Amino acid sequence: MSRAEPARTRTFSWDDPLASAAKGVTMDGLDYLRLVASGELPPPPIASLLGMTIDELEHGRAVFGLEPAEWMYNPIGSVHGGIAATILDSCMGCAIHTTLPQGHAFTTTDLQVRYLGAMSHDTGKVQAIGEVVHVGGRVAAAEGRIVDSHGTLLAHGTTGCLVMRPPRADAQRHRQAA
Repeated sequence: MSRAEPARTRTFSWDDPLASAAKGVTMDGLDYLRLVASGELPPPPIASLLGMTIDELEHGRAVFGLEPAEWMYNPIGSVHGGIAATILDSCMGCAIHTTLPQGHAFTTTDLQVRYLGAMSHDTGKVQAIGEVVHVGGRVAAAEGRIVDSHGTLLAHGTTGCLVMRPPRADAQRHRQAA
């Protein structure tokens, strides 16, 4: 099969993600994410790859932006569902992160996404809005939605996350319980 057009290419750059993560454990989640949003700390590589931005942050809420592009297409000619899943996972996880104290972290335990509309390079900027449903000592839950500039719902998701406390907090809690 010969190509009628030259192949398209895409390149991107990123900063050391571990340096930013090390800074993140020295402050609460909301303050850390505000530094990333302002550009004072570099975004994680996945955000650089996809062109994700943090558009809004507040306690229990994170709004991410993304411009769907042709290079994100699947074999049927629309943006791959994994892009929607990734931005939903990011905004919901970061909504949880905004509630966590210094030294605490999280990791996704489950993610469910329901696709309601297709995205293409013609869609324009979309926003993924993540909001916390529950944060406990060990688990947290959030929900999210992706909307286009007209407010049309394109995808909805839910997540569960494991909240990880710093080792000293766990040891101190066990001593207090004894």
